[in-house]
Amino acid sequence: MKTTLAGHTLLMSGGSRGIGLAIGIAAGRLGANVVLLAKTDTPNPKLPGTVHTAAAEIEAAGGSALAVVGDVRDETSVQAAVAQTIDRFGGIDICLNNASAIDLLGTENLAVKKFDLMQQIQLRGTYLLTRAALPYLRKSPNPHILSLSPPLNLDPKWLGAHPAYTVAKYGMTILTLGWAEEYRDARVAANCLWPQSLIATAAVQNLFGGDRAMSTARRPEIVADAAMLILTRPAAEHTGNTYVDVDVLAAHGVTDLSGYGPTTGLVYDIFLDPPR
Repeated sequence: MKTTLAGHTLLMSGGSRGIGLAIGIAAGRLGANVVLLAKTDTPNPKLPGTVHTAAAEIEAAGGSALAVVGDVRDETSVQAAVAQTIDRFGGIDICLNNASAIDLLGTENLAVKKFDLMQQIQLRGTYLLTRAALPYLRKSPNPHILSLSPPLNLDPKWLGAHPAYTVAKYGMTILTLGWAEEYRDARVAANCLWPQSLIATAAVQNLFGGDRAMSTARRPEIVADAAMLILTRPAAEHTGNTYVDVDVLAAHGVTDLSGYGPTTGLVYDIFLDPPR
């Protein structure tokens, strides 16, 4: 397994904070060039970080970073981000679909504009970014597509819990698994990654129980470290998987997870069933 991403370029949607930022910093620590396409040009008093502060943190970790202000739902923004990536770094080795919107309301309570937002970011955004990156991925010696989306759990309790969000996230997974097969002969890996437990992010703070939920959540670095293990593998040998972070770490001998936060009282993330 390669232990560096030096000379490799990662193009990511979002990444101003949370899991995306942790992945960007981890990639920077391995020497990667990291390009962030995000809307957060100016600070939001309710949410920490902008695309510019994220780029600064990535560079402080040892990587090279490029902040691109734009909307992953907009084809012109995506094309501009790819053009700037090629102009600055010369290629794309990793396409990371991180941007996502979440609203867990049921069907009658969810506004149509929220439904549209989730489908546009998760599905359209993932499609646009990956489609634009693919001509350059196919030229990379170790090309990876990685989407932060879950295994396809068709248990009715998940299908009925929040159908609009479920179809948006499952759609990301289906697209990614489709690309794994479509580009298998081109040796472009396409995989998904999902956390086993809740992760201490703004979404968990705001939607899953505030400080109490945050106290039982693992740090975003657990997902970032799992992502680095996936992205440094030979692409031709590892594609078409829906990985869970702890399983990736365990496969590489990392079973002591105490450095990532609580070891007891953990809450499984949505779409994952605890072992019986």
